[in-house]
Amino acid sequence: MSASSTPTARQPAAAKALPTSDIAHIPIQDASSTFRVACSNCNLRELCLPVGLSSEQMERVDDVVAVRRKIKRGGMLFRNGEAFTSLYAIRTGFFKTCVATEDGRDQVTGFQMAGEIIGLDGIVNDHHSCDAVALEDAEVCVMPFDRIEEISREVTALQHHVHKIMSREIVREHGVMLLLGSMRAEERLAAFLLNLVQRLHARGFSQSELVLRMTREEIGSYLGLKLETVSRTFSKFVEEGIVEVKQRHVRIQDPEALKRIVNSQQEFR
Repeated sequence: MSASSTPTARQPAAAKALPTSDIAHIPIQDASSTFRVACSNCNLRELCLPVGLSSEQMERVDDVVAVRRKIKRGGMLFRNGEAFTSLYAIRTGFFKTCVATEDGRDQVTGFQMAGEIIGLDGIVNDHHSCDAVALEDAEVCVMPFDRIEEISREVTALQHHVHKIMSREIVREHGVMLLLGSMRAEERLAAFLLNLVQRLHARGFSQSELVLRMTREEIGSYLGLKLETVSRTFSKFVEEGIVEVKQRHVRIQDPEALKRIVNSQQEFR
């Protein structure tokens, strides 16, 4: 699923990943703010770059990233129909992608967090097919796609990594289709929470605590559930002692119970 630098309640001291939104001391400028950066100095390079690159190859990969761009909460990284020029590696913050339905509502198609690549939707037709909205102040590394293609011919590990990312998105979309087509409300929300905490843990956050950067309405839009159903299901989980919820802070008290709820259904990743 494409799920936000949603930070957890605490971060292990040994974690390599840079917390995505607990870094309140980093000043966030206006949405057009950009500055130069090097991948080799980034704490998230192991998440969004291939491993095992030589120093010479890393120097070439550094040429891929043009600038970093800061996006205010609620700001657009790109819009549906906008010309596709770049992929974006999320360094801090949390995004949602969405499309407008015929009746004017926003249908959430994914949530993206630090260490993930956003903008792959634009490769097919050279135009983006969704809006990408920052759910909190965020920072992305801008990677012009023509530069990625050029350097990938020299650094084959980068080319393989891009293919792997694209394949992962295809698998994730298939997982969401399974989720929406065959799961009950409890299974959908349980799978969502398990997936989210799993992705966050890979970034150095707690295995059991998280802060939801998306609203319950946005969760419902993504999972194909009404707001009332999402709220009722959260309440059910609380009553059964599976989770503890304080506003947007969620602590998973019984992860095995969530896994049993998902049952034989395959978790989307």
